[in-house]
Amino acid sequence: MPSEIAVEKKKLKNPPLELHYLGDRVLRQAAKRVAKVDDELRQVVREMLQTMYSKDGIGLAAPQVGIHKQLIVIDLEPENAANPPLVLINPTIKQVSRDISVAQEGCLSIPNVYLDVKRPEVVEIAYKDEYGRPRTLKANDLLGRCIQHEMDHLNGVVFVDRVENSLTLVQELSKNGFSYQAVKPIV
Repeated sequence: MPSEIAVEKKKLKNPPLELHYLGDRVLRQAAKRVAKVDDELRQVVREMLQTMYSKDGIGLAAPQVGIHKQLIVIDLEPENAANPPLVLINPTIKQVSRDISVAQEGCLSIPNVYLDVKRPEVVEIAYKDEYGRPRTLKANDLLGRCIQHEMDHLNGVVFVDRVENSLTLVQELSKNGFSYQAVKPIV
């Protein structure tokens, strides 16, 4: 269910929130469930969207901007003003497909690093929208992958933790100024 929160999809010179990068402990802390969905939370959603658009992202989890709440914003069409973003509050995975696919992923918290990651092809989630209404969503392709990627952030997991080709991982990270020591492999 697309969001009703309206934010202009444009790059801001000074986005409202600061991104945290691989190696920052903030990214490794598990997010807490959102207890109350109110105007204050909706303002955080707006700021997350503005920050995501400013950094050319398609997904952003609250821990990436130092907010330890189970909150995700996603917009697979950031250049399409008519397409509203998706807001996921307290998302939980209900079911995943047995079919696995491999695709390249990137992350705003690890700029310029794109590596292959295995994930279930289809994911079904339950969540609350920006007004606290319970929703469910079944997603595949890029949306399914993006949801799983962002939900990992809520658990202190970064996509590089799932990369199986450690040689390529080390090369890409060092080429972009990141340390392999910051990776916590879970494959």
